[in-house]
Amino acid sequence: MVDQKRIKALIVEDEAHGMASLKKLLDDFCPEVELIGDATTVNQAVDKINSLKPQLVFLDIALPDGDGFEVLERIPNKNFLVIFITAYDKYAVRAFEFSALHYLLKPISSDDLQNAVNRFWNDKEQSELDKKLEVLNENLNEKSKKLILPTSDGLLIIKLNEIIRCEASRNYTCCYLTNNREQIVSKPLGMFEDILSDYHFVRVHNTHLINLKYVNKYIKGKGGVVVMKDKTEIHVPKTRKCDFLEELKLYANYL
Repeated sequence: MVDQKRIKALIVEDEAHGMASLKKLLDDFCPEVELIGDATTVNQAVDKINSLKPQLVFLDIALPDGDGFEVLERIPNKNFLVIFITAYDKYAVRAFEFSALHYLLKPISSDDLQNAVNRFWNDKEQSELDKKLEVLNENLNEKSKKLILPTSDGLLIIKLNEIIRCEASRNYTCCYLTNNREQIVSKPLGMFEDILSDYHFVRVHNTHLINLKYVNKYIKGKGGVVVMKDKTEIHVPKTRKCDFLEELKLYANYL
């Protein structure tokens, strides 16, 4: 049973400055985190995770004798939450977001750290971690990007080009997919906008995020109407018209 007041954590980081900085941030801003150890190599990390059994591991991607992924490969029973620490650029970071994995981008800020630790209480069991890591590896190495969606039944893995549009419904989002599939996800539409905006997805309405690949036509008007290939018609507010048409033009030039 997880202690509701304390989180037993382990840091895996080979840079002395990075280790010291993270420890100070945790001490200053996350008093609920109890550091029970640290490691600087893959071998040390595997040994300490097995012996100390942390609830949370801050895991640097780059280590002197391998990487953070190798640490996880060598631990069959992953009964802990992982927060990756990375210096990757934003496009590589997108791979973590698509794979539903938690991460902190160097240099770590106190706000980002607090948000990451707060998510621990909402995601105490990182089930299907191996599946998430598999999708992460594919996203880092392939052009065909995949996205993991948390559902009531578990995890759904889809390709980005299978998403036609996303529609907000209070704090939920309904994803309309190819082959007449629908999936309700307990995440706000803003989350999808944040992670998909670099992949030809455009917010054309407060409640609609669309994949430009599936735009069938645009009907002129005060704001206009977008007709999607699934026959959905979405009215574009006047305030979003210019941005939408600019994105559509850029996408046409991209093809």
